[in-house]
Amino acid sequence: MNKPIISNWPLFFGLTMIMVGNGLQGTLLGVRASIEGFDTFTTGLIMSFYYVGFLLGSRLSPGFIRDVGHIRVFAALASLASTTVLMHGLFVDPWFWCLIRVFTGFSYAGLYIVIESWLNDASDNKSRGRVMAIYMVLCYVGMICGQLMLNIADPSQMELFVLTSVLVSLALLPISLSNRPAPQIRVPKAIKMRELFHQSPLGVSGMMISGMITSILFSIGPVYSTDIGYNTQQISFFMVAIVLGGVMSQVPIGWLSDKFDRRRVMTGVMFAVCCLSFFAYSLPEIPVYLMYVLMFFMGGASLCIYSLALSHTNDHLEKEQIMGASAALILINGAGACVSPLLVSFLMDTFGVSAFFITITIISLSMFIFALYRMSASKPVPAEEQGAYILSPLRTGTPMATSMMEKQDDSTPPSSNEN
Repeated sequence: MNKPIISNWPLFFGLTMIMVGNGLQGTLLGVRASIEGFDTFTTGLIMSFYYVGFLLGSRLSPGFIRDVGHIRVFAALASLASTTVLMHGLFVDPWFWCLIRVFTGFSYAGLYIVIESWLNDASDNKSRGRVMAIYMVLCYVGMICGQLMLNIADPSQMELFVLTSVLVSLALLPISLSNRPAPQIRVPKAIKMRELFHQSPLGVSGMMISGMITSILFSIGPVYSTDIGYNTQQISFFMVAIVLGGVMSQVPIGWLSDKFDRRRVMTGVMFAVCCLSFFAYSLPEIPVYLMYVLMFFMGGASLCIYSLALSHTNDHLEKEQIMGASAALILINGAGACVSPLLVSFLMDTFGVSAFFITITIISLSMFIFALYRMSASKPVPAEEQGAYILSPLRTGTPMATSMMEKQDDSTPPSSNEN
């Protein structure tokens, strides 16, 4: 029964190392940028270029995998990701960091696609649920460990960049030596954005908002906590609280969305994000432990928006449309992730650090109002006709992440990635 899990330990090990490295690197760069005296807008620009690279990697990596195979692509991208980390520490220049972040995002997108498509191919209908559960746990655990590793060394020195490089390089070893056959990969048939928005306006908008809020929290969160005077340990706990909230909320919110009108759950989640962020904005000085509690609940609400929007969109699609729609939704989510760090960093430079939370308040309030409008303008999908809530990894997703949750026909050949 556990054979698919045991036989795929190289993939799980590689995933864990990648998530630890990526979690550490993202927060480290935000803190180091503040130490180096980069203004907030410049830091936001640097962080936005990661999502530009991620979008490019999501689009181009499947073609590379088809041409040369999973293992070679993984090896090349892990080497690139490991190298780019070191380049940040060796050459501290904001414009150079912008360029390097594109390659970093590109690398991680391809690495995720390799692992996710390989795991999808290696599991069947009976084991896919357990495989996905382990995948999700490792994503969150890896991210938490990455945040805590910020405390190992001084962020102003080179050690943490070297450590991140080592972690990503370690991910390469077991996968490169694996003797199991790599799967084939298919690029889904595209679906037009206009058609997708027509079928699910709330789902598409939710994906955009998810990208915006998540990228603000993870890209600018370390900058905000540095600006308000937190030390390295407090910054790491600030980020861990967001991740823990996301871990704890997935199951209860998923259960609610499967039992009731998913639009109502999404509306409630957006209202919670709006209230929490406004509360954080309105308090002149927040005790550090209260801030951790606020960020726990903020993460719990905001990190569920992606899954809610994706599940709601799929409720309005035919099965053959889902994979193509997933690719389009990733572009929408990534577009929001590219724009929002620039927006909030500009506002923080102009109006001060309080713009961090007021920006999230305005974004979530806008989505809340739109969700109320959509509930009045159309009928809900009956709960018994809704698909299952789709858990999503703690990051900007890739089209392959969705495929792991789709049912695979028993007649599908094991070497095929068709669902």
